[in-house]
Amino acid sequence: MSNILVIIPTYNEQDTIIPLVNKLFSLHLNLDILAVDDGGDKTASLIEQKQLAFPNLYLIKRQSKAGRGSAVLAGLQFGLQRDYQFFVEMDADFSHQPEELPELLKLAVPNSVVIGSRYVEGSKIKNWPISRRVFSRLANFYAELILKIGIHDYTNGYRVYSREAVQKIDFLKIKSSGYIVLSEIAYQLFKKGVKFFEHKTLFINRSRGQSSFSLNEVKESFLSVLRIKKDFR
Repeated sequence: MSNILVIIPTYNEQDTIIPLVNKLFSLHLNLDILAVDDGGDKTASLIEQKQLAFPNLYLIKRQSKAGRGSAVLAGLQFGLQRDYQFFVEMDADFSHQPEELPELLKLAVPNSVVIGSRYVEGSKIKNWPISRRVFSRLANFYAELILKIGIHDYTNGYRVYSREAVQKIDFLKIKSSGYIVLSEIAYQLFKKGVKFFEHKTLFINRSRGQSSFSLNEVKESFLSVLRIKKDFR
């Protein structure tokens, strides 16, 4: 078993999941991959076929769409039951570039979280309309204004967690299930002394698969940020 677990939440990702799995394994990082699938299409069956050739490919099948955030939490708990030292979360649609993973892992140290940040020098965003960029910027500015972790990107789900960091997560206190879980985990770990590092990234808005991103979900996150601040004082 590897000491790295890559957690990939999936929902309607049958067109992208196998190419992503192939690309990750081609990096020769000695990693394991866990897909947490919420159904919707043939994603799970494709993974099950792929498992015949790759015993280090794992699958959690869930009965309905429970949210990206809860999928990541399920993956982190899966990994804690084993001996992984680093946990990666990334999207299934190539919006996060697998080629960047070696650089993110270089920054990973005990008691840390490494974020592929869209808003640090050298980062690029492609295929996003201006309105989406503005909204994302405002959401992240607001999160930093309230939570004050000292990071630029609270909402990009391309992260590497050390085992020590994941062990500090109080899973029972997390109330969100969607993208706001990213902020909830970050603030909880920040309050417990975990270090954060950011690395430049190329974010490409998905051109394959079906979008699982909800603008309403992000709008609701503005209120959730205030709750997070209150819950984890």
